[in-house]
Amino acid sequence: MFLMATSAVGPGFIVQTTNFTVQLGAAFAFAILVSILVDIAVQLNVWRVIGVSGKRAQELANTVLPGAGWFLAALICLGGLVFNVGNIAGAGLGLNVLLGIDARLGGILSAVVAIAIFLSKRAGLALDKIVVVLGAVMIILVAYVAIVSQPPLGEAIKNAVIPENIDFLIITTLIGGTIGGYITYAGAHRMIDTGISGKENVREITRSSILGIIITGVIRVLLFLAILGVVAGGVALTSDNLAAEAFQSAAGDLGFRLFGVILWAASITSVIGAAYTSISFVTTSKTSPRVRSLATCAFIAVSTVIYSFIGQAPATLLIMAGAVNGLILPVGFAVILWVAWRRRDLLGGYVYPKGLLIIGVLAWLLTLFLGYQSLGGLAKLWV
Repeated sequence: MFLMATSAVGPGFIVQTTNFTVQLGAAFAFAILVSILVDIAVQLNVWRVIGVSGKRAQELANTVLPGAGWFLAALICLGGLVFNVGNIAGAGLGLNVLLGIDARLGGILSAVVAIAIFLSKRAGLALDKIVVVLGAVMIILVAYVAIVSQPPLGEAIKNAVIPENIDFLIITTLIGGTIGGYITYAGAHRMIDTGISGKENVREITRSSILGIIITGVIRVLLFLAILGVVAGGVALTSDNLAAEAFQSAAGDLGFRLFGVILWAASITSVIGAAYTSISFVTTSKTSPRVRSLATCAFIAVSTVIYSFIGQAPATLLIMAGAVNGLILPVGFAVILWVAWRRRDLLGGYVYPKGLLIIGVLAWLLTLFLGYQSLGGLAKLWV
């Protein structure tokens, strides 16, 4: 649950939520509500199929259409690598805000921390504990700032149901940022790696998938309320780092430092989630845990080397990675729905709920639109 949630809550998540709150104000509550509902529809199906089958997404794809799994793996790794450079940059900026150290050095030190987690003898246990602890830290700190900023709760609740303004592009951006690319499979792959699979565990699989999205939603709602309180109070956010400025306006210098902690926690957990999930797509269930951990460390190391040379994730690469993530969602989700609909043999004879499948198909149609939007990102690379 927490691996999926903390993978979704990265530096881009924080920037998106802040900018959209400044842009829409209380009306952003509606976009958050819709994105959470769609996220639940997607994750319920992804976790159910992967969990019951006990097979990773690329293994299912290769079974359905030979070679499709490796194509999906290539897309996942490409997007994961580029975004990991951005995640390391975010971790460096977080330490810069918190401790005042050079952002590039902070990024490298954060990557060393992530590598140390996977090099530990009990890497799996360390991974699970660190994402839970840092996820809880983010929730507590953001909740504190949300309370201090005194947001207009009544107005936010009203706009969640009857919005004053609806921006569908923002809604699709939120959905893609929350379950796009590797994030879709992070929690489900970790779940079957820990041995939770099969139709006898359907209840646990369903509970975990919903709670993972709810945890993500809680963090986004709290962050939204923290920023909304500042904006509604009449503060004009004008700096290059709107989120840091908002936290400082809400809670003074303490708020500014807390933002550093939150940004670092969000970034380092996303580094861990992106690396773990990307490597899970190029290994199999037969790969030894030690080999998998070493490959994950290598993935983080490569991301760090790229970051150390360029200092930050270049905009062009981020556009490309975002576009690739937009394409991953409908391609990978189509495989999941096909297995649910036509391949009961891969589910051990499990009878898939028709209602869940229908909800999944509706959500998949929306992911097609997201994929179409991502093509615009690719087009920008050639302009």
